Amino acid sequence: MNDAVSIAKAIREGKVTAVEVTQAALARIAAQDVELNCFTAVTRETALADAALIDREIAAGNYPGLLAGVPFAVKNLFDIAGLTTLAGAKINAENPPARRDATAVAKLKQAGAVLVGALNMDEYAYGFVTENFHYGATRNPHDLQRVAGGSSGGSAAAVAAGLVPFTLGSDTNGSIRVPAALCGVFGFKPTYGRLSRGGVALFSISFDHIGPFARSVADIATIFDILQGEDDRDPICTQRPANPTLQQLHQDISHIKIAIADDYFQKGATSAALAAVQEVANALNVTNYVTLPEAHRARAAAFVITASEGANLHLDKLRTRPQDFDPATRDRFLAGALIPSNWYIQAQRFRQWYRDRIREVFQNVDVILAPTTPITAPLIGQQTMILDGEEILVRPHLGLFTQPLSFIGLPVLSVPIQRPNTLPLGVQLIAAPYNEALILQVAAVLEAQGVVSAVSQVNLGLTC
Repeated sequence: MNDAVSIAKAIREGKVTAVEVTQAALARIAAQDVELNCFTAVTRETALADAALIDREIAAGNYPGLLAGVPFAVKNLFDIAGLTTLAGAKINAENPPARRDATAVAKLKQAGAVLVGALNMDEYAYGFVTENFHYGATRNPHDLQRVAGGSSGGSAAAVAAGLVPFTLGSDTNGSIRVPAALCGVFGFKPTYGRLSRGGVALFSISFDHIGPFARSVADIATIFDILQGEDDRDPICTQRPANPTLQQLHQDISHIKIAIADDYFQKGATSAALAAVQEVANALNVTNYVTLPEAHRARAAAFVITASEGANLHLDKLRTRPQDFDPATRDRFLAGALIPSNWYIQAQRFRQWYRDRIREVFQNVDVILAPTTPITAPLIGQQTMILDGEEILVRPHLGLFTQPLSFIGLPVLSVPIQRPNTLPLGVQLIAAPYNEALILQVAAVLEAQGVVSAVSQVNLGLTC
C-alpha cells in the first residue's frame, strides 16, 4: 500500500494498526531524512499517542475517520500546537510555540490522520528551490544532487521518497506545483480562497493558497474534500458550499472540453517538457489549442504584486535585522519595498483585466493542459540554465508556467508524467474557479491509463 486511502482502509479493517504504520513512518524518516533534509521537526511522541488513540477507537467499535492512522506532515509555515512556526526563517525560531493547530491541520487530525512533523521550505516561502540558508537544502529523492523545488520542497520530497503518503504545502506563484513536478508526485492548488489559510504564515496575502501533495488522485480528492469549508480564521476563505469531489472522481469525462495552452506555454521549455504535455493530450485525444492572452504580462504583474506584498509583511525586520534573513530573500524583499506604489496599482488593474479575459476563454473550454516547469530538477546551487539558446536564471524561471495561473487564483493540479529511469516532469491541468472536480476527473482517467503516476518508493503500509 502506497496511498493514504488504502492505508486508512487497512487500519479500519484491522489488517494493520495505526501505531505500526506510524512507527514505520518514523523509522523511514530517521533512516532517510539525514540525506534528504525534508523535516525540520519530528513530532514522534504526539504522533504515537495519536495513533494509539486511533487504535483504541477502532477496538471500541467507533468510526476513526476517513484518514484513520495515516501519517502526514506539513510545511513549516502551518501552525502546529506546541511547535514554533518557522516559515523557513531564523528570525521566527525566536517566536513562542503555536497555541493551536492551523485549521487545515486540525481538520486532518479530526479525520484521523496522524501528524508526524514539519517540513523544510524556502525562507518565508519566497523561492522555487528549497535551498534554505538557515536549515539547508532539501534534496530531490530521484537525484540527491538536485533540488526538490520550492517553496514547498520538503513537502514534495517527503511524499516522493515515501516518508509519508501525503503532506500539505502552500502555493503563491507555483510553490506546490513546481516541487510536485520536479519530485514526480501529485500537487494540487485549489481555487484561491477555497481552503482555509487560518494558522498559516502568509507570504503574499492576495496570492497564497494551501493544498496537498499525494501519490494518487483519490488521495488528493479525499484530502481536498476534508479541507473544504468556510473558516472565520481566514477572511478570504469562501463561503460557498463544499463540493465533494471523491464521489465524482470516476464520472464520464466525454463532455469535458479540453485544450492545450499554446503561445506563451509553448515557448521557453525543453522538448521533454513539451512532449509531456503532448503525451497527456494524446491520451485524452485532445487536438484543440487555446491562447491565454498576455500571459507574459500576467507573470510580470505577479512579480510586482508578490514582491510588494511580501516586503510589506517584513518591513520592520528588514529595517532592524537584515543580517538575519537569507541573503537571497532579503535582497528580493528590499527590492519589493522599493517598488513604486503606482506600479503595484497598475499591476492590480491589469490583474482584473486578465481575470476577465481568462473568464472568456473558459466559456469555450473546461480544462487546459500546460507544462508545469520548463525543465527537470536543476542541480543544487545551479544559478543559470540554457533555454532556447539563451542563458537565464534558474530560480525565477522555474515558475515560468505557474505564475500566470495563480495570478488569478485558478485551480490547478500538477500530475506526474510516467518517465521510467529519468527525472520527473509534470503537466498542469487547469480549470475555471471552483471547477476542481473536472480537473480531478480528468486526472483520474490519466491515472487509470497509466499515463500519470507517482513512482513507488516503499510499501507505506507495512505488509498488509
